Amino acid sequence: MGKVAFLVLLDYTSQQSIFGCHRLADYLEGVKKNLEGAAKVLKENCEKNLHSESCYKLGAYYVTGKGGLTVDWKTAYNCFLKSCEKGGKKSIDACHNVGLLAHDGRGNDDEKPNALLARDYYSKACDAGFAPSCFNLSTIYLQGAPGISKDMNQALEYSLKACDLGHIWACANASRMYKLGDGVEKNNAKAEALKNRAKDLHKEQQIASRSLTFGE
Repeated sequence: MGKVAFLVLLDYTSQQSIFGCHRLADYLEGVKKNLEGAAKVLKENCEKNLHSESCYKLGAYYVTGKGGLTVDWKTAYNCFLKSCEKGGKKSIDACHNVGLLAHDGRGNDDEKPNALLARDYYSKACDAGFAPSCFNLSTIYLQGAPGISKDMNQALEYSLKACDLGHIWACANASRMYKLGDGVEKNNAKAEALKNRAKDLHKEQQIASRSLTFGE
């Protein structure tokens, strides 16, 4: 076996081991109901191996105090940040959570809201098609924030994007802006279309909720 092939094999084996650790955490949590054991595995796999999904789940554990961990918003923020920057299945959710914790200040060292930092991570998640981040960006520009000027054009742009992605309140906000001519040229037809879109999304959610309850 050549040197390059051997190194590739070692890397593959290492990656399989890292994935195996995360699967073990899922097994301990879901099958064995051993949350403390799962927390230990997640902690090692995140801190030592920087596994994105493990970091995301560990962050969620710190948010809720799951697995015997003390609720720690700043540590949760750092876990989500690692997942966001690393990429992976849950990285977009992680980026949104970084934005949330920066936005309300719970993840910041000075515990003060940082709308600029929140905007950066919301933007990253929004660009990847995460509707709640697009909606939060629209509200930042709709209201303005320290370091960020009110910008109705941006507010409408992100409201429409979130609406396209299925966010009910984004559709409602965009409809209101068009109806009132709030920062945009008044357009009753667009306002009505967006209002109907919000109603349709609401109906779809109600049907999905009833189906889930029945399925349980």
